[in-house]
Amino acid sequence: MIEALVPLETATAEHFADTPDGEGLFPQERALVAGVAAGRRREFTTVRHCARLALKRLGVPPAALVPDEWGAPGWPAGIAGSMTHCRGYRAAVVARRSSVQALGIDAEPHRPLREGVLGAVARPEERAALAGLGGTIAWDRLLFSAKEAAYKAWSPGARAGGARPRSLHDIRVTLHPADGRFRAEILPGHPEAAHLEGRWLAATDLLLTSVSVPAAR
Repeated sequence: MIEALVPLETATAEHFADTPDGEGLFPQERALVAGVAAGRRREFTTVRHCARLALKRLGVPPAALVPDEWGAPGWPAGIAGSMTHCRGYRAAVVARRSSVQALGIDAEPHRPLREGVLGAVARPEERAALAGLGGTIAWDRLLFSAKEAAYKAWSPGARAGGARPRSLHDIRVTLHPADGRFRAEILPGHPEAAHLEGRWLAATDLLLTSVSVPAAR
């Protein structure tokens, strides 16, 4: 599913069920989840299994993917990537930085946000835009997912000299219901404020979003 939302230059992998707990983890990764709940270990294991499958499809050897101080995975040199997981779905996408500078993907269950969450993450103009949308899509959850994908794409080092948004309020998303696209604006106050272009997909039980930043030519 995620393959439909990312550039041709990327490699992807996804799973709808977990791999065995801890299978294939590097020692550094295993140490990160020692003592955590079994469900959390399984999702951690499976999403990294997806990432290594995607890296293999690029011809890149497997490597430990250890989160940095921001929680973003550390990818091999020259590789941009992103991982996501939610109930019943894990996915990863990778690309060479010579083609794609940065990537962000997010998966969410296709149901409305819990009460109070939208007000915490959406700006007033975003909430007003959502009020005008109808149909069966959980637009509030989709907005949240688009912000998450954009936040991941704006990771340290992904944009030279760019400051990471402090919160989802620093990202203004405009959804385009007709064509499965959205625009994410990193608001003024951040160095090199920019517009990021994204895509979305709504399935029966799942919402997916992606943002890709092409390499500078």
